[in-house]
Amino acid sequence: MAAAVLYSDSDLLVVDKPPGIASTPGGWGEAPADLFKTLEQDFGRLWLIHRLDRGTSGLMVFARNAAAHREVSVLFESRRVVKTYHAILCGVPSWEERSSQAPLRADVGHSHRTAIDRVRGVPALTHFQVKERFKAHALLVARPETGRTHQVRAHAAALGFPLLADRLYGAPPTELIPRPALHAFSLELTYAGQSFHWVAPYPADFADALEQLRAGR
Repeated sequence: MAAAVLYSDSDLLVVDKPPGIASTPGGWGEAPADLFKTLEQDFGRLWLIHRLDRGTSGLMVFARNAAAHREVSVLFESRRVVKTYHAILCGVPSWEERSSQAPLRADVGHSHRTAIDRVRGVPALTHFQVKERFKAHALLVARPETGRTHQVRAHAAALGFPLLADRLYGAPPTELIPRPALHAFSLELTYAGQSFHWVAPYPADFADALEQLRAGR
């Protein structure tokens, strides 16, 4: 499945990554293909700015030259990019909004998960807001201010609400969706004096899971 191109100019390439394809080569359980290599075949040399987990769908921004890479990377590192994810949770929170500042340590144990570690973990901050409630699940808006590995997944699980189908973080088996229900929904940033706001529609598996939940599953 090809990534849909949402924006392209001489500096930036923005795509909607489908679930199931790795962002970059390498990593644990390396996939036979990755988005970065595929896009370079079509667009020439690219510079990586950020990553999404293989199972996560949604927005990714690539730089098309070294100068753009430096400038946009600084925007991400200085928290001047608004990243909004949508996630489906197991369980229904009683709260409307909640933030987690639990420090995270990546690549823990044989499963290579991210764990809460208040001694060796690095600072992380995620804001959560309930968007819609169902019988035994909820649709959540997550806005991570930092960019740690598995940050939204680990913070949600630490609050007692793992993402739907996220077996690595304690979710029960489900037939609603075949991968952790996480979608990088929108990105907002200002670059070269221009404000950008990109939105990626839900992929079919995420939309279908929501439809089933709204029908009472």
